[in-house]
Amino acid sequence: MTSAETLPRDETGSRRAAAATAVRQAVVLPRPRKARWAVRVASVAVAAGLWQLLTVTDARLWLRFDRLPSLDEIVREAAKQLSTKVYLLDLVQSLIRILTGFGLATVAGIAVGILVGRSGRTRDVLLPLLEAVRPIPAIALVPVAILLFPTDEQGIVFITFVAAFFPIMVSTRHAVRALPTLWEDAVRTLGGGRRHVLWNVVLPGILPGVFGGLSVGMGVSWICVISAEMISGDFGIGYRTWQSYTLVDYPAVIVGMITIGLLGWLTSAAVELVGRRVTRWLPRAEGSGR
Repeated sequence: MTSAETLPRDETGSRRAAAATAVRQAVVLPRPRKARWAVRVASVAVAAGLWQLLTVTDARLWLRFDRLPSLDEIVREAAKQLSTKVYLLDLVQSLIRILTGFGLATVAGIAVGILVGRSGRTRDVLLPLLEAVRPIPAIALVPVAILLFPTDEQGIVFITFVAAFFPIMVSTRHAVRALPTLWEDAVRTLGGGRRHVLWNVVLPGILPGVFGGLSVGMGVSWICVISAEMISGDFGIGYRTWQSYTLVDYPAVIVGMITIGLLGWLTSAAVELVGRRVTRWLPRAEGSGR
């Protein structure tokens, strides 16, 4: 007889119950999706309520909230701006700039990253130049863009391009260098050429790293395009937000900041969504990416 059979039934049952309880405690089950969204909405609501409380009471703690607009003033200003064509024009202008610069940076960054990662000769020629320019903040190139391009619009797109290019290029290069050489050797052994290796081994293999760079590049692009619009733009969310600040229209400033945050969040979420769709073959933890 086994040791479990020699134990009294009640003691054996209690041990099994204790073991089942331990397993349930060790395994962290994902919360339902509705519950997670409820927590997220509640966190935003609490933050908004705290803002309203501090601004209405003119709180002056370590931070001074007596100069900031209250939540109802911000809502009224947002409703007023949403009904004007100027707000929509600024919105469209900023989106055109960010999508143009980011799109060009995506193509150039992936192409240069693959070339630098796979070709030693190209790496020797381009990498020193790229590494010399990469530490320079893109927004610091605004004076050069003003002198170099005939219009401010082209200069702002250039700043956006530079901001996104380097994160995408560096991530792509590291992804190419991290690919196991066994994959390429196996395809070449079966008779695959360089083009076949590129399209069927390199590009699919570097997608996770590429989309990591795209996500970072999108965030940096928004920082730089808003800064460039504040310095040399005539339209755009950044230009309008800075103009509201110079006119001491603080509710409009907050509306501009909220608009920038929403645009950045939506575009970054779009990049991540596309990344999950094209890399759905990757193993993921249950509930990730929601």
